[in-house]
Amino acid sequence: MMYSNTVEKPAHLSETQQVTRDAGKFMSRKIWIPKVLYNVLPYFYLFAGISALLTTYYISGWVWLLPHYLLFAIACLHMGLLVHRRRNKPKP
Repeated sequence: MMYSNTVEKPAHLSETQQVTRDAGKFMSRKIWIPKVLYNVLPYFYLFAGISALLTTYYISGWVWLLPHYLLFAIACLHMGLLVHRRRNKPKP
């Protein structure tokens, strides 16, 4: 039977690898928010998406902002609908 000896040796990581490891731990950490904010979150996403979409009608001078607003609007609408649909999924 063959045993691994990776537990015996400490891993020596470069600075870049250490930062990547720490960032991964930070991004996968659970975040606890108040119940009120949790319940309002999908509606906030929908409101922000619709607001950004309507704002694109008033952009005239700075045309380079238009794709950014559209991308933000699509992302917010997608997230709002996704979160709303997942929370209101019928239980089998």
